Amino acid sequence: MKGVFEISGNSRYDDAITERYHFPSNYLSIARDLTNDWIVYRETRIAGGRMAYIAAAFVERIDADPGDAGHYYARVSDYLEFDQPVSYRDEGGRFAERFLREMARPGDAGRTLRGKSVRPLDNEDFVAIVNAGLAETLDPDNRIRLELDAPRIDPATNLLLEDHFAERRVEQMLVNRKIREANFRNHVLDAYDNTCAVTGLRIVNGGGKAEAQAAHIWSVADGGPDIVQNGVALSATAHWLFDRHLITFDDNLSLLVSHNKVPSELRQLFPPVGQSIRLPRDRALHPRPDFVARHRERFAGIY
Repeated sequence: MKGVFEISGNSRYDDAITERYHFPSNYLSIARDLTNDWIVYRETRIAGGRMAYIAAAFVERIDADPGDAGHYYARVSDYLEFDQPVSYRDEGGRFAERFLREMARPGDAGRTLRGKSVRPLDNEDFVAIVNAGLAETLDPDNRIRLELDAPRIDPATNLLLEDHFAERRVEQMLVNRKIREANFRNHVLDAYDNTCAVTGLRIVNGGGKAEAQAAHIWSVADGGPDIVQNGVALSATAHWLFDRHLITFDDNLSLLVSHNKVPSELRQLFPPVGQSIRLPRDRALHPRPDFVARHRERFAGIY
């Protein structure tokens, strides 16, 4: 059964929505029903929230909160942020969720949502929300820019991109590596303005494809998530060096270089010692310190 997890900007709960959702025991029965299926996260209006669906995730299991007998954790995986928030009510006034559409008076939405921070979601509504949220990733006009063009994708991915918007297709799409990478690339390059964080080079061809690539800081193979805070925009050469841990970042996001392994002509393109790499204007999108620390651990042994 699909579902909705509501989040707010000033929540008192121990949420880390890429990994866990914290909730009180009155939602336990519904949360258990959502196990082994997908949910969408919806921001409320509290603390400037967008009243919109912002991401999807897969609920793996429910754990008791060891520090509070009245609360539980929903452990999630395969978190995927939408390209853009999906409003809970479109421009024509139509609600995205059926139980809201069935209200006698649309103005009662706020009252109807009280006490429903964890709730079921119709499969058809789930499909519509996810497709709207990933509209940029799935747009045929973005195939080259997001590296979903024919020479780069496998037949299975191509079928998902060309198929009808059915529930099973959307579930497969949410775990498809090529589609997740395209979504990740979209977010990271937008955050870094298509500019390599290390060299400062910004090259975009006539088709809108940037020379910069989206690099994972904590690799997906080792369990890293597909979120902007686990990414950095790098030119192809810098990406190659970064993936091999020949360059990394310190706690202040200044560049560290394995000087005996990186040619001097490349080092001339790097920022001066002690100067931060180029970062997104929005500090909330900067690399997470714990992800950077993971990457740096593997760099330390190759000076």
